[in-house]
Amino acid sequence: MFSRADSPLLFHPAPGAVYGFPGARRIAWVDSAYQRIEVWDTPQLGRLFTLDGRPMTSVGDEHIYHECMVHPAALAHPEPRKALVLGGGDGGAARQLLAHPSIERIVVAELDDAVVGMARRHLQAVHQGALDDRRVQVVIGDAARFVATSAERFDLVVFDLTPPDSPAAELYSSAFLTRLKAVLAPRAMLSMHLGSAQFHLERAAALVRDLRACYATVNVMSASIPLYGSLWLMALASDTLDAASLFRHDIQDRLSARGIDALRYYDAALHPALFTLPRGVRDRLR
Repeated sequence: MFSRADSPLLFHPAPGAVYGFPGARRIAWVDSAYQRIEVWDTPQLGRLFTLDGRPMTSVGDEHIYHECMVHPAALAHPEPRKALVLGGGDGGAARQLLAHPSIERIVVAELDDAVVGMARRHLQAVHQGALDDRRVQVVIGDAARFVATSAERFDLVVFDLTPPDSPAAELYSSAFLTRLKAVLAPRAMLSMHLGSAQFHLERAAALVRDLRACYATVNVMSASIPLYGSLWLMALASDTLDAASLFRHDIQDRLSARGIDALRYYDAALHPALFTLPRGVRDRLR
């Protein structure tokens, strides 16, 4: 389905809060078995897509989110070979993972085949062919079921999902976080987005508590992401790795050794700053 009419694109991150993008033009939409998928062109962030009216990814700022969700964790690992992306049907996380030359296999466990189809048609600038890379396998279906039945062990797990109050709710539960350890390699790290520091802080604090109950080391990062309308919180969790302990020169050495030099947001200078949270946020998550 297509529409040429300009529309105000408004998001409601919490009761009584609204922000948006004037002049947005909806160019495609579909109601899948799970959700409504809409694709928009906007003057501010270019092409973006929403699920059930919630902002997911935009061409204009996806690099902020995906680089932060992938590279601090991947660089904390000395040689990541296998990665599991929960969700991630737009291909952005897979694209960033492929920048690490040791990566041999990436499984993108996406619930909704319609999201992958939308990305192939409308978000080439986000995945840049990653969905068709020979090292990437897209598995359509329930990610929790994939984890429960998989015999593989992964070095990295990226939670690139819709928020907890969505069809992905089970994947944020403490029970799932415990089950997930069965598919983690001895040296492994997971990366999870927590939500807005302004609008979802209580929910983020609960997720951090659950992570700390399951993993020895949990560090919280933040970055301002225009599409999400606020400072956005992300967590790294591991029993054996600690990304926050790496110094600027450690990150630079690893980026250089892996030949990663085309990032647009994340680099060695930024790495320590990602883990410096505003005092109120830090106190609430402690």
